[in-house]
Amino acid sequence: MTLRPSISASTVPRITILDGVTLNPGDNPWDELGKLGKVTIHDRTPASEVIARSTDADVLVINKVRLASQTLAQLPDLKLVTVTATGYDCVDSAAAKELGITVCNVPEYGTDSVAQHAFALLLHLCHHVEQHDRAVRAGKWQQCGDFSFWERPLIALAGKTLGIVGWGRIGRQMAEIGRAFGMQIQSYTRTRKDPPTFREFAWAESLQDLVSQSDVVTLHCPLTDATRGMINADVLQHFRRDSFLLNTSRGALVVEQDLADALRDGKLLAAAVDVVSQEPITDNNPLLTAPHCVITPHQAWATLLARQRLMQTTVENVRAFLAGNPIHTV
Repeated sequence: MTLRPSISASTVPRITILDGVTLNPGDNPWDELGKLGKVTIHDRTPASEVIARSTDADVLVINKVRLASQTLAQLPDLKLVTVTATGYDCVDSAAAKELGITVCNVPEYGTDSVAQHAFALLLHLCHHVEQHDRAVRAGKWQQCGDFSFWERPLIALAGKTLGIVGWGRIGRQMAEIGRAFGMQIQSYTRTRKDPPTFREFAWAESLQDLVSQSDVVTLHCPLTDATRGMINADVLQHFRRDSFLLNTSRGALVVEQDLADALRDGKLLAAAVDVVSQEPITDNNPLLTAPHCVITPHQAWATLLARQRLMQTTVENVRAFLAGNPIHTV
């Protein structure tokens, strides 16, 4: 692999953003990136337009636009792809390496935001706040005759076991929040490192062990060949019937038809997902009609604070590359 010629100091870098609206829908400007070169911004780019819009770019900034090997091979001027996310499976990084194209990501930006959203989903499953708000506004509190009522069982987290699949930054943050709620914590991961300091923690020997011993299973691992479809019919057989599944990681970690069937069969109590296998969600996604399944539109990462951190690191990635010292390479 030979890196492509660097951008000379006398040349104004051509920087093209292919799907900028995800990072900046209007509240997170690209001003600092604009100081580094000639910036062209596209809010969205369909697959049919990727090559045409990228042909003259020295630097591509993408979030979810896919850059396959065939696409990269048709962009002879391209020297850097910086992904405004931690996951970079949208880029054929092996092909990029062969072509001498540097690929960078943002290793950490939304740990707190994603963990917060995961617990928002969990607390929704436990308390059904919106449903009870609607019930009150519909007059049911007045009608019940009591000082208190509830339409669904209310579930306390204290003393329950939180099973975390993966043990990266977000997984560890989930553990800390879980302990604050009084939960017992266990994790299943291939790389056991940085265990927490609290005593109420254990490593699970297998994924089946984790799900069979957990009241709440939450996914916080990357999508790889090894993890794709890891939550499938065989694994769902081991879930407790009163347990919850949360997925704020990648939709394809779950075989969605298997999860929908398991929810219908009562093999677990409920699920809440922020991600699905194809996004935007398609009309025929089986989770749309599955009982006891909450779906949010891949928004766990998207607080303004998290997007500002993404912007800052993206600018740092481009600046470092232009200075000849690339950072956050994958």
